[in-house]
Amino acid sequence: MKRRLFATVGVVTLLALSGCGGTDSEDNASGAPSMSGSAPTASASPSMMMAGQFGSGCAAVPTDASNPGSFEAMAKVPVATAASGNPLLSTLVTAVKKANLVDSLNGAQGVTVFAPTNDAFAKIPKADLDKVLADDAMLKKVLTHHVVPTQLSPDTLAGTHKTLQGDDVTVTGNGTSFTVDGASMVVCGNVSTANATVYIVDSVLMPKS
Repeated sequence: MKRRLFATVGVVTLLALSGCGGTDSEDNASGAPSMSGSAPTASASPSMMMAGQFGSGCAAVPTDASNPGSFEAMAKVPVATAASGNPLLSTLVTAVKKANLVDSLNGAQGVTVFAPTNDAFAKIPKADLDKVLADDAMLKKVLTHHVVPTQLSPDTLAGTHKTLQGDDVTVTGNGTSFTVDGASMVVCGNVSTANATVYIVDSVLMPKS
């Protein structure tokens, strides 16, 4: 009688254990598709995070790696070429071409570029913008004020830096919040190109003199 009781208990225990094992296995099986289904989202957005880009303006950058304006495509080409594919920077690209700075920027090594968006140029009264665009010397002066001849990471961005124009830009802030020359906000920062680090800004930086 005792043997039968022990045997019954053993069978019940075995069934209970195997039932628990089956539940775990089913949970894992049902969990696996959900994990693999969410993987593209997790790997796509944090690919951006891993590369270190930050700022609300980054959302306007194309996410398709085959698009010349995407972070992945920009990282493979020099800075003037990279900007030409980015839909946020078409006015800047027009200005750079007009000032004959494409080759200079593409040939520079280890620079930092503060790149004004189209909206940044739109803040300038049209008459003033047309005047600058019509004056090659002034245009070159304004554009080279946006370029620092050293490569600045977010950790070294805050501070005063000499520009290619010969004067200084001053960056304040930390983490993922930076202001350049007191008014221009970095809206998408730490964008890599083959020869530069780009900080996209919401206002055009004007030389001090």
